[in-house]
Amino acid sequence: MSGDSVPVCPRKVASASAAASTLSEPPRRTQESRTRTRAPGLPMEKSAASTEPQGPRPVLGRDSVQVPDDQDFRSFRSECEAEEGWNLTYSKAGVSVWVHAVEMDRTLHKIKCRMECRDVPAETLYDVLHDIEYRKKWDSNVIETFDIARLTVNADVGYYSWRCPKPLKNRDVITLRSWLPMGTDYIIMNYSVKHPKYPPRKDLVRAVSIQTGYLIQSTGPKSCVITYLAQVDPKGSLPKWVVNKSSQFLAPKAMKKMYKACVKYPEWKQKHQPHFKPWLHPEQSPLPSLALSELSVQHADSLENIDESAVTESREERLGGAGGEGSDDDTSLT
Repeated sequence: MSGDSVPVCPRKVASASAAASTLSEPPRRTQESRTRTRAPGLPMEKSAASTEPQGPRPVLGRDSVQVPDDQDFRSFRSECEAEEGWNLTYSKAGVSVWVHAVEMDRTLHKIKCRMECRDVPAETLYDVLHDIEYRKKWDSNVIETFDIARLTVNADVGYYSWRCPKPLKNRDVITLRSWLPMGTDYIIMNYSVKHPKYPPRKDLVRAVSIQTGYLIQSTGPKSCVITYLAQVDPKGSLPKWVVNKSSQFLAPKAMKKMYKACVKYPEWKQKHQPHFKPWLHPEQSPLPSLALSELSVQHADSLENIDESAVTESREERLGGAGGEGSDDDTSLT
């Protein structure tokens, strides 16, 4: 999702507006659920589900970096499916967008987008969200994205920067991404961390992903539903037009662009290392290993806060420009 862009980063974006950009960012993969390795396709264990709280567990409520475990994944799924407290802001053509009611008038927002994909298998959508080389083709909002290091068989650390609606400053994030196949469903989620070799840049605003990710649910052999959930601090007092544009226009457009990319992916992949899928086959990963102790949690209050609340939308953006309907270009997806 994206260039049409508010941060849509699962490495991912922040407020309702940042959230739209977040959509374009593939949530980074998660660890192998602590020390256990689960083969792709095996369901999550449910033995403790009945005794665990169903509410979301704060990912950044800890002081040390940890790879998400089964409870974290269950909690994320629960919030993706929750209805209480969410305000529907858009619903059209199989795409719906909600903003968390409690966060509506604050700098920090939660946004949730859901899209029906009637002719895209869940496993194809999962591959598209992981394939960083393909993302560079379809995500027009991306400035730069790359994987930094591997933490476990299903967790890594990566960098993502994206364009924001002009004249806002562009953003970037460093995130710990983890992923987990659950039968025919999948979850990819991430949160912000600090890496000693990638400090904030002067030309970008370092945003903070509190928790961003995707829940992909299979609805048939060739269909699925994807839910994108983002809680991001864009590190800036964003103007209301950004939030409104994000939930009413940018997020839906980003979802539709993602859908188009999924339809074209099988043909593209056949021409670009068709058997290379390290997210399914960890032994293929070329990334260097990194110890969790090398990372620290990225807290928003340690970063500079940029006040952009008085910034007005540029004429280019109002007329369609970089984020307009006419900016989609599918010619690169071949």
